[in-house]
Amino acid sequence: MLRQGAKRGVTRKPRDDPEHRNQVWLFQWVAANLRKYPDLECLYAIPNGGQRNKAVAAKLKAEGVKSGVSDLHLPVARGGFCGLWIELKIEPNKPTKAQIQWLESMRAQGHDVDACYGWNESRQRIEDYLKLPRTKLGETE
Repeated sequence: MLRQGAKRGVTRKPRDDPEHRNQVWLFQWVAANLRKYPDLECLYAIPNGGQRNKAVAAKLKAEGVKSGVSDLHLPVARGGFCGLWIELKIEPNKPTKAQIQWLESMRAQGHDVDACYGWNESRQRIEDYLKLPRTKLGETE
């Protein structure tokens, strides 16, 4: 049976998405390392990317989805920061202007931020962050 819209005799190669694949590998590492780093339970992905039709894009924008928001957020306080934001990239891609602006905005708000290339660099960055001393937040003078 053909998929709706598919043409007979035409086979499509699945679109290669190395950024997606690397993010999946990162979360597989997260699942395997929750005992070692329990705070990894707080790591989540922001599904901002991907192809969407105009109606879905308009609906998401109305709901508050913003261009440039980083791929990953770890809302765990360490080393004087209130959390870590990571923009996961694959060479030769570079962060967009909107992504750089988001990272700069988050840095100004007290977060640690980074653009990492591939799952392994992202993993190392997260591990290094989690090894920083815990930060107590919410205390006022």
